[in-house]
Amino acid sequence: MTRGTSRSPWSGQTTWVGRVDASLRTFLRTETGSARVVVLATVVALVWANLGPSSYESFWHTSLSVQVGEWTLSRELRSWINSGLMTFFFLVAGLELRRDFDIGELRERRRFTLPLLAGLGGMLVPIVIYLAFNAGTATAHGWGVVMATDTALALATLAVLGPRFSDRLRGFLLTVAVVDDVVAIVVLAVAYPEHPSPVALLVAAGIFAVVVLARMVGLRYGPVYLLLGVAAWVAVSVSGVDPVVVGLLMGLLTYAYAPSRAELQRASDLFRLFREQPTPQFAHSVRAGLIAALSPNDRLQHLFHPWASYLIVPLFALANAGVVIDGELLARAVTSAVTTGVVVAYVIGKPAGIILTSRLVARLTHNRLRPPVGWAAVTGVGAVSGVGFTVALLIASHALSGPALDEAKLGILVATVVSSVVTWLVFRLAARLPETRRARALLGTADEIVDLLVPVQTDRDHIRGPADAPVTVVEYGDFECPYCGQAEPVVRELLAEFTNIRYVWRHLPLTEVHPHAQLAAEAAEAAGEQGAFWEMHDLIFEHQNALRKADLLHYADQLGLDLVRFREYLDERRGADRISEDVDSADLSGVSGTPTFFINGRRHHGAYDIVALSAAVKAAFAQAKIRPQ
Repeated sequence: MTRGTSRSPWSGQTTWVGRVDASLRTFLRTETGSARVVVLATVVALVWANLGPSSYESFWHTSLSVQVGEWTLSRELRSWINSGLMTFFFLVAGLELRRDFDIGELRERRRFTLPLLAGLGGMLVPIVIYLAFNAGTATAHGWGVVMATDTALALATLAVLGPRFSDRLRGFLLTVAVVDDVVAIVVLAVAYPEHPSPVALLVAAGIFAVVVLARMVGLRYGPVYLLLGVAAWVAVSVSGVDPVVVGLLMGLLTYAYAPSRAELQRASDLFRLFREQPTPQFAHSVRAGLIAALSPNDRLQHLFHPWASYLIVPLFALANAGVVIDGELLARAVTSAVTTGVVVAYVIGKPAGIILTSRLVARLTHNRLRPPVGWAAVTGVGAVSGVGFTVALLIASHALSGPALDEAKLGILVATVVSSVVTWLVFRLAARLPETRRARALLGTADEIVDLLVPVQTDRDHIRGPADAPVTVVEYGDFECPYCGQAEPVVRELLAEFTNIRYVWRHLPLTEVHPHAQLAAEAAEAAGEQGAFWEMHDLIFEHQNALRKADLLHYADQLGLDLVRFREYLDERRGADRISEDVDSADLSGVSGTPTFFINGRRHHGAYDIVALSAAVKAAFAQAKIRPQ
């Protein structure tokens, strides 16, 4: 542990950078990186299509067939990408929405109502605008083109252009966008089927019934679901409906949960057996135990999200974004009802539908249902929802053809660029507001979800900092945990940077992996009985590798404590009950590992380096100014 020059009794510097990012942070970083790849693929497609239009189209029209016996499934290369690989993209979207339902913002079901209605409003208004431009013409059939938001690209745009503390903002956009995607896929299946086959659809429904039954009985064997998914994809494909719907449904059926302490302990026990007997059999058991501790949702997201972001969506852009932009197309586009309808529907209709619906719902429910973010952020979500790139191109390829398809593609590209610029302007203007107004405009006044089920008690908990501070950071920690040791100087730096926060330590000794953690916690309580809890806390972390009883007695002597009282306290284990209460409170709040942080009652997901914790604390200060604790 590296110490720096102290700026306060709690200060200290660390060179440690977060060892691992949680799913949200990783997801955001993946999106921003993949956005560059998608843009590059789009540029390559446009250059290829304009320099060699015949080679571009002939390449993607190449036929590929899969034959089993006498049965053959034949599609063009572009179709394999649009209906095959894109199934995995929608699988990831379904997984994200299901995760939000199980352990995210949407676990409180009432929070889903407004984003659901906002998403529907953000589809209906653009459809009306498109039809207003194309009523009475053959191109009116393309009304589905303006429905959906490109979830991946919109989230990437938000990550780049939105405010830094945008977790709730991102969650709101994700819900709105996935609602768009779900409805768009249903519309794609119902309004744009090719030679529909009711028998094949019934077979697909039967396969999904088997999937649901397997979930209900707790079957966790991945290859079974893979085979069922492939069978469902083939059945839906034969039915004439676009089979990407299979990916979305499979994602929505894949549950998410945080690992329990019992599962983590089992994994630790298996690893201990492997250390004692490093055999292939125990290695297999360890891998199975680690996998079992994670939810299927987490495992599938980890597996498919990078492929969807860095390969599948860029391939889709490469195969579909190529349009010959010449004088003839530009001349047609200026007066084209399709191009104008698409651009106006996305750039104006999307934000108008989302903002007006959100305001109407909030007004009609007297603010019982309101956005989880402020109205400037709602406006930003509306603007970025105009990025309809992937799904818009997918529906356009089914709904339109010939010159109308090229005009729609051009409109989608223009709308994507303009919507991104408008999004930047919205958040740029919001950033110019005075601090309090900016916080309200971005964060809103909706109630926070409280993850810490046992609130801080000033007459019981161990607290550093002002008792009435507007921001409270709670850490569940283990004195022998090396990661708690790495986080401890970060906490000191945080307390030095923000003097108006209170820090609370709660015990969570992981005795199954740290044999001295319980004794160290009881020693800290023994010192606390003499008014020296924090001094002992600091000494223990400075000597994490020396936590035997003799070491702890030496630390007590070093602090000038009454050694007789200290030894009696340890021998009689008087602190065990209090530590057990902390462990019980951790279980109630779903804490399974250390260190785990809560900031104003909200669990901190992500790295616990100084950058990540500082950003979370700043967001909590901004929220506290709007609604004091």
